[in-house]
Amino acid sequence: MQKTESEYAHTTSRSYVSVMKAAFFNDHGGPEVIQVGERPNPEPGEREVRVEVKAASLNHLDLWVRRGLPGLKLEMPHIGGSDMAGVIDTVGPEVTGWQPGDRVAVNPGVWCGTCEWCKRGQHPLCVSYRILGEHMAGGFAELAVVPVTSLYRIPEEFPFEKAAAAALVYQTAWRGLVTQGGLQPGETVLVTGASGGVSTAAIQISKHFGAQVFAVTSGSKNMERVQRLGADLVIDRLEEDFSKRVWKETGKRGVDLVLDSVGEATWENCTRALSRLGRMVVYGATTGPGGRVNIARLFWSQTKIMGSTMATQAEFERVMDLVVRGELQPVIDAVWPLEQVQEAHERLEAGGVFGKLVIAP
Repeated sequence: MQKTESEYAHTTSRSYVSVMKAAFFNDHGGPEVIQVGERPNPEPGEREVRVEVKAASLNHLDLWVRRGLPGLKLEMPHIGGSDMAGVIDTVGPEVTGWQPGDRVAVNPGVWCGTCEWCKRGQHPLCVSYRILGEHMAGGFAELAVVPVTSLYRIPEEFPFEKAAAAALVYQTAWRGLVTQGGLQPGETVLVTGASGGVSTAAIQISKHFGAQVFAVTSGSKNMERVQRLGADLVIDRLEEDFSKRVWKETGKRGVDLVLDSVGEATWENCTRALSRLGRMVVYGATTGPGGRVNIARLFWSQTKIMGSTMATQAEFERVMDLVVRGELQPVIDAVWPLEQVQEAHERLEAGGVFGKLVIAP
């Protein structure tokens, strides 16, 4: 059936190709399970848009999803990629305020909008919270369908690669530091895993607030890069006990706020680095979920330990505003073509990546 003129207004020329190129896997496993080939074009629902993906970026989450997470049941084949930016290709029938050709970055979080937590504006606590690329198809493809509620408009001159590199990590860092951690100007902040995507964002956000930043990483090359991001003191975790160094540098006071995703391997040192009334925010556990707490230290110092993950749409938009204005600068290690997603997985898995790996479909 021939489309009417009004129907053409809701699409772009990419819509008339029935298949797209995508990176996907049919079984869990190592990087070798990833293949690149043709998949049917996804179709947007009533309040969804279809995005022609111009850039996506890789997170450690993509590695865990590919390997298989406990309790995670995927519809196979699965397309990964939580971060993406591009141009709207098609809009659903109930979408208003957006049209084909609009340049967007996408909040990878998806929420129901009707549960108790959504009504309170706490989107990451939604009882049916999902993440693009984890629970549903993501951005490692030429086209992706996303909720209209997750869109962020990016200006004409802003690079898609930077937008894709920022989406997940900057919102995670912002919520952890600002919303959960209550970061205030002039405070001291300790950031572990300082060469990772969230941590490079956290260093910049902390400095934006006028905080003094202690960063923990390993290797002279990473230390130099972290220093250039603005960290006031960079500690090589392989060379010294970072909690003792922090204790020394702060005159045995400790830091006001710790942001950690390493988990088991750094847990005890992180808690020891806290000042009285200090706050520790945990947003991951890459080395394991175990961690011992000295209960006596906890109540005598009156410290707080709390979790954080992802962000609300308002938090996402706030930090993305700073990114597009150039006040925060996403760190990109390298840009890979879609055909080399497998190699990008291998590179991230091997370690040594500084910032984000970007995929360009």
